[in-house]
Amino acid sequence: MIPVLSIVGSSDCGKTTLLENLIRELSGRGYKVGTIKHDVHGFDIDKEGKDTYRHKQAGAHSVLISSPWKYALISDVDSEKPLDEIVGFMPLELDIILTEGFKSADKPKIEIFRKNHSDELLCADNPSLVAVATNDKNNSALEGIKNILDLDNTKEIADFIEKHYIQKSYGRVSLTVNGEKIKLNQFARDIVESTLKGVISQLKGCENPKDIDIKIKDI
Repeated sequence: MIPVLSIVGSSDCGKTTLLENLIRELSGRGYKVGTIKHDVHGFDIDKEGKDTYRHKQAGAHSVLISSPWKYALISDVDSEKPLDEIVGFMPLELDIILTEGFKSADKPKIEIFRKNHSDELLCADNPSLVAVATNDKNNSALEGIKNILDLDNTKEIADFIEKHYIQKSYGRVSLTVNGEKIKLNQFARDIVESTLKGVISQLKGCENPKDIDIKIKDI
């Protein structure tokens, strides 16, 4: 599964700004980052007069628009979909998905706690709270929080995410070519793992392979 991490916090605390900074930082490190935004007030990404708008107004349940560079799906729902189902719509080749909001979902969370903005943490008693990003580290509301990150230090927050979520998901399958370790995305790791395990499990004495080490040398 692609690791999912939620950035949460009270209204206008700077969630979008932090996400923008993290996307730039992690993308600059070579990772493919997906994002999901939660909007309790509803939204409309279609513009009046556009063909997709006209399709929806004519009664289409779902409309998908595609171009050589991107695609978008607009679909009606009977009720709000759970985050796990929404994640299933995302491309498999992503290295991590960052969400803005979804504080009630059972996913790891970094909460923004900004000085002179909030008096207490929204997720203080939530076991899925993994860190707090703050510019008020001495606030008593943070007592007992294990991981306190500098809200103004995007690199520090990105390092935390990379160490605990991206690199952790990379751990099962590694590839080294000519002595250089090659970074595999989630899709490539799944293909390599399933293919090798499928072939090797057919060999006598290898019916349940767990730790596989293969080296190929061009002589």
